[in-house]
Formats: sequence, structure tokens, C-alpha cells
Amino acid sequence: MTPAPPRDDTRTLATVAHTAFFLLLGASVARFLLRHPGEPRTPWVIALSVTLALLYVLGPALGAAPTRRRLLWLGLVVTTWVVLVVLAPSFAWCAVPLFFTALRTLPPRAAIVLVALLTAFVVTAQLQLSKSFDPNLLLAPPAVAALATAVFVHMERQAQAQRALIDDLIRTRRELAATERREGTLAERQRLSMEIHDTLAQNLSSQQMLLQAADRTWDSDPATARGHVRTATGIAAHGLAEARRLVHDLAPSELADGAGLAEALRALDAGPDIEVRFHLEGAPAPLPDRVQSALLRIAQGALANVREHSGARTAALTLSFLGDQVVLDIADDGHGFIEPRTDAAGRGHGLPAMRARVRQLGGTLTIESTPGEGTVLSAAIPLEPAP
Repeated sequence: MTPAPPRDDTRTLATVAHTAFFLLLGASVARFLLRHPGEPRTPWVIALSVTLALLYVLGPALGAAPTRRRLLWLGLVVTTWVVLVVLAPSFAWCAVPLFFTALRTLPPRAAIVLVALLTAFVVTAQLQLSKSFDPNLLLAPPAVAALATAVFVHMERQAQAQRALIDDLIRTRRELAATERREGTLAERQRLSMEIHDTLAQNLSSQQMLLQAADRTWDSDPATARGHVRTATGIAAHGLAEARRLVHDLAPSELADGAGLAEALRALDAGPDIEVRFHLEGAPAPLPDRVQSALLRIAQGALANVREHSGARTAALTLSFLGDQVVLDIADDGHGFIEPRTDAAGRGHGLPAMRARVRQLGGTLTIESTPGEGTVLSAAIPLEPAP
């Protein structure tokens, strides 16, 4: 399962910042109306407050990326806020959530410059509200701005480091999977090369030597030459049998004569006491030989398990073509089981062998079984899109 990028902390911080902005904006409006009732600037303050709220609501819809629309939106928000603070300095503290908005929208250096300008504007507004000089009004806004900036930058760096780590882990896992597939392919090639060398190549070499000897003695000793030919014929027959054995090992005999997978599955049975039904769903598509072989072997192994372990009376094979994948379902009405059981006889029909076949093709094998309600085994293998 691929882990998701670490975005929960950023979303939580964004929610807190948005909530704080509207709380501060509402408190500032209430404070202004209570302390300055009936002033001529009141309609302007209310109109600008509503405009600022509406602009702020549009922000999440534009995303966090620094696009031109996002930058224009940020400029309108900051401009509206500046005009509002000029009319009513008590709206200055609405800048704190704007710090977070600027840090999310702009590149780091530009964001820090904007935060510094907003902080200076807040300090100026607070000093205008104060009847006397207060050091806290001069120091508190820069301290709050610095703390908010430091927290945000630290969280962003952690998120970037985690995303980079997740990307590395995903890439490493893919490389390991590719390496395992290559190693499996090389091992199979090595096995086949040894089989061919020890059987077909040796037989062909022997035939060549015998036929050359027969050619040399054909005129001087016809009887010996014919003996060499007969021996070569016997070796050729043996080599043909070996070649057929290799082909049989590589492809199931049910598919060796060009029969399709559906026909091969339809011909399967699980013994005289079990009725096997076959269903074909979707438009059949050409399947690679290895996919046909794997699904046929899985069906054979599953029916063997049904016959030996399930106590079922019926079994159903369903081959479904779903466009981007092919799915084989084997269901029975047996007594089911709780824990999957492997094939103790080691004949290659057990669940581990099925999982290995499906995994080599990039597919998945799922098993659903309930005691007393039967078992459903499903093998899904992805298909490459047609050119």
C-alpha cells in the first residue's frame, strides 16, 4: 500500500488560520461598532469588512500554488486589509492569519518580505491606537510574526523531507520488485539453458557425429554406415521426446494444441462427485501464453483443493474480461475454512504456488472463506493495453 504524502498537519494549520481570521475580523467589526457608533466612516468599514471576508473565502478555491490568479487574489486581500486598517486601526490583528496565507502562496523570500511589511503596518496601527508609548506594541507584533514564520517554515521543511523519504521508499520498492522479477527470469533462463544443453544439444551433437561417420563409411562399409544412421535415428527420436517434454513443462498440455483458455477451463473437472460449471463474462481478448498457463494452473490447483479439502458438491469457474484485467473466480459450496492451508504433498497446487504465479504477473490473489458457507478464490491479472 502506497503511503499518502504528509498533508494532514498543513490542512490542520490552514483550518486554524482560516478560523482565526474570521474570528478576528468579526471581533474587529464588533469593537469598531461599539466604540465608534454613527461615524461617517462606518459604512465604508462594514463594506470593506464584507469585501475582505468574501475575498478570503475565495482563497481555498484557487489552491495554494503561486499562480497568477492566486497572486492577484493575495494582492487584493492585502490591499483591502490595508485600506481597512487605515480607516480602523483595530483591524490590524487580522494580519496574523494573513502571515500564513502569504507564506503558503509566495516563495520563501518574497513571503518573508511581505510578512515584514504587514508586521510594520500592524505596529504602526497599534501605536496609533495607543494613547502613550507602549514597548509591547512595538515588540509583540514582530515576535508573533517571527514565531508564526518559524513554525510554518519548520513544518514545510519537515513535510518536504517526509515527501522525499516516501518517494525514495516507493522508488526503492519498485526497484526491488524489478530486481526480483529479473532474477526470477534469469533463473528460469538458466534452468532452460541447462535443460537444452543436457538434452537437445547433446543429442544433436551425437547425431552429427554419427551422420558424419556414416558419410565417411557409406561406400566402403555400407552395413556400418546404415548402423550409424539407425543409431542417429534413435537419438533423434529420443531428442524429439525430450523437446516435447520441455514444451509440456513450459505450457500446459490443455493449451498445447492451440485451444483457448476458456475451452481449457470448460473441460476441467473436480472428480465424479463434484459438478463443475464454467461461466464466461465480457468480450474475450487475446491473452499472453504465460497468463493463460498461470490461470489454468491456478484453476487446476483450486479444483484439487476443492476435491480434497472442501467437501463441496458444486464448483463454479468464472472467467471475466474487464478491459484492463482478466479475473478468474473459483467458488465452491463446501464447508470453508478459517486459515488457508498449503498443499502438504508439495505438488505445486497449493495456495503458495498460486500466489507466486499471480505475483509474477503483477496480479493479486484474494480468498474469501466462511466456515459452512464455502470459499471463493479470485485471481486478477492486469493486461497491457492493446496498441
